[in-house]
Amino acid sequence: MGTHVIKMPDIGEGIAQVELVEWFVKVGDTVTEDQVVADVMTDKATVEIPSPVSGKVLALGGQPGEVMAVGSELIRIEVEGAGNVHASASTAATVGAGLPREEPRAVDTPAPATKPAAPPVAAPTAPAPSAHQAAPIVPREANERPLASPAVRKRALDAGIELRYVHGSGPAGRILHEDLDAFLTQPTLSTQSAPGGYGKRTDSEQIPVIGLRRKIAQRMQDAKRRVAHFSYVEEIDVTALEELRLHLNKKWGDSRGKLTLLPFLVRAMVVALREFPQINATYDDEAQVITRHGAVHVGIATQGDNGLMVPVLRHAEAGSLWSNAGEIVRLANAARGNKASREELSGSTITLTSLGALGGIVSTPVVNTPEVAIVGVNRMVERPMVINGQIVIRKMMNLSSSFDHRVVDGMDAALFIQAIRGLLEQPASLFVE
Repeated sequence: MGTHVIKMPDIGEGIAQVELVEWFVKVGDTVTEDQVVADVMTDKATVEIPSPVSGKVLALGGQPGEVMAVGSELIRIEVEGAGNVHASASTAATVGAGLPREEPRAVDTPAPATKPAAPPVAAPTAPAPSAHQAAPIVPREANERPLASPAVRKRALDAGIELRYVHGSGPAGRILHEDLDAFLTQPTLSTQSAPGGYGKRTDSEQIPVIGLRRKIAQRMQDAKRRVAHFSYVEEIDVTALEELRLHLNKKWGDSRGKLTLLPFLVRAMVVALREFPQINATYDDEAQVITRHGAVHVGIATQGDNGLMVPVLRHAEAGSLWSNAGEIVRLANAARGNKASREELSGSTITLTSLGALGGIVSTPVVNTPEVAIVGVNRMVERPMVINGQIVIRKMMNLSSSFDHRVVDGMDAALFIQAIRGLLEQPASLFVE
């Protein structure tokens, strides 16, 4: 038997260090060739690290949230044959000593993300539950944090389910939506899920700020510290725009794809920016240089299970409604699946953010530095409006946009949003050159 050491790979782009986000294996596990053993994160993109060999995990080189240098030891695996290092009995015995982060933790320390979350079965002779099949409800330790995505945690909270009672069928015992479905079908749910609605609760949960959530926190803090934010809100009558969108979808939806409001908003921004080039800009506040961009690279704020990401629709000025719509869908799916590349997550010149039906009435989005503007979309509602002395029902929508006051004057921001309003209220003007 030999030892194979996997080092932190060079992901490119001159990156010298990355953050270890999550382990999918633990010491003692058997791994196969090409099995993903860990997720790491660069400035924006999450990258999966596969194992090039099959064998048994001897040691892990870091903990989730730790920043590791490229080339540092990531994981040691015992393999058939010589391996890629000179392994001996003494080496294998001391590998844990060389990686003290794998020593047992005190009881009151939050459970690491790599601790297996699957609860033991009630009896040794009972068959192990298959994926998504209801498992015996044996609670985890009180201080053990089950592995689950934010979306699964929110769904469990809304349903009154304590995740410590739910069997996880995903990698390393991760709890999936299918596991919640299986749990909800159990007849004993009412007596084994959450405490009564009026009962006192003394439990608490500590959630390490790592991975994408740490990157979001750092960027938002930096943006609020550096940028002189101001917001401007305008309401828009989108009745005619909605009629056009529905007409186009009815006529060409099956052959060209369905259109949402986003490609129309992107088109309106592209046209309006011709008159206000100072808003399609980035500001290097250290060098004190403003760069105005001819290309319109629109960042599309996208919410995923792990947090907010901003994939970039490049050269929106050159795309049609349908080509931009298709690219927006592709980028959003890539971001939500953590498959977006570093290039797809960088280089935007202005950002569009929307919460869709949850968009509320007004919001104050944070400028995505080094950009100087972000256009926020609030939800569409039907409201009574007075037009030519008559009360009529119209479809109304607010735009809540924020700007960097160091670069964009208030008058220019207001005129820019008014230009977008005029284009959307008279949608034929979007296509008049």
